[in-house]
Amino acid sequence: MFSRFKTAARILIKGDPKKNKRNPIPAITLEEVAEIKQFFPREKFFIFGHARSGTTLLMRLARLHPEVHCNYQAHFFTRQPLLKSLVNTPEAEEWLTRKSNRWNQGQDLSPLVLRSAADFILERDAAREGKMIVGDKSPSSTIHGQAVRDMHAVYPDAKLVYIVRDGRDVLISERFRNFVEESKFLSAEDKRIIEDLRKDQTPFTNGTRSIFTESFIRRVAKGWVVNLKETEDEARRLFGDHYFGMRYEDLLSVPFDEMSKLWNFLGVKTVHAELGEKIKAEMSSNPDEEWQAKRNEGIASFLPKGQAGNWSRLFTEKDKSVFKEVAGEMLVRWKYEKDLNW
Repeated sequence: MFSRFKTAARILIKGDPKKNKRNPIPAITLEEVAEIKQFFPREKFFIFGHARSGTTLLMRLARLHPEVHCNYQAHFFTRQPLLKSLVNTPEAEEWLTRKSNRWNQGQDLSPLVLRSAADFILERDAAREGKMIVGDKSPSSTIHGQAVRDMHAVYPDAKLVYIVRDGRDVLISERFRNFVEESKFLSAEDKRIIEDLRKDQTPFTNGTRSIFTESFIRRVAKGWVVNLKETEDEARRLFGDHYFGMRYEDLLSVPFDEMSKLWNFLGVKTVHAELGEKIKAEMSSNPDEEWQAKRNEGIASFLPKGQAGNWSRLFTEKDKSVFKEVAGEMLVRWKYEKDLNW
């Protein structure tokens, strides 16, 4: 009793103490999903994938279908500060759960706020295009399985598409992007490699010299492994048959077949044969390659962009050994290799 009087007195004198941390944001309920779909009826999907794995190409192809719209880089669930930052403070929780707030019916309105914000952003674009299936593509290179869990908390009814690329080609693509952009994170050794590459490319294509430092291989390969494992495991667990995994290399080799599978997964009514010609036309251009050429032609011209198997002519034996140690098992899991004897 005395403790309660002390607390009441402290509040009267100093005011109600503020919380330092909000409670966990609740997941949206199926009943709330049904309610919100009365206002935002379009079907939603999200494309995830490690950086440099073909997410942009897949987005460009997906929206060729007359029923499907896709745009990119909303990063609702894949890059800080994330969609949930809109309500992820004690102040927002207090406001959205306040007992005097007669609109919340005694519940935390946070999941509805998050869903409404994302739905409006997605559907505004789709409405302009006159399409009823809409999605976002945002690479998921750093948050991995948490991105899947955060997505499911807001969109348990949506579909998740995950595109995977051979980690060895991811490694090369990431390396050359850093080179072309002259990233501020380049080390002194990285800069020496760039200068030597500009002078003479031959040692880097005959197995004599590596374009990598060992630390770079280990860092990127480890991130690739974690991303693939966590994303697929959580996607299968949470989304079940609402999850669609695919390989970038299959998209390159049989694009119409792969896109037909994807569009049917997304729930389109029909996939007409003439879409095959549109796919060919779209794949004949590479905006990323054109941008890199403008940025740094000397380095960009060394590597054909978007192709599968670039690693086979650029990896040294040491590169292979290090990558195999870190990520060899994942190559087998995704059927890039039958075993570790490559």
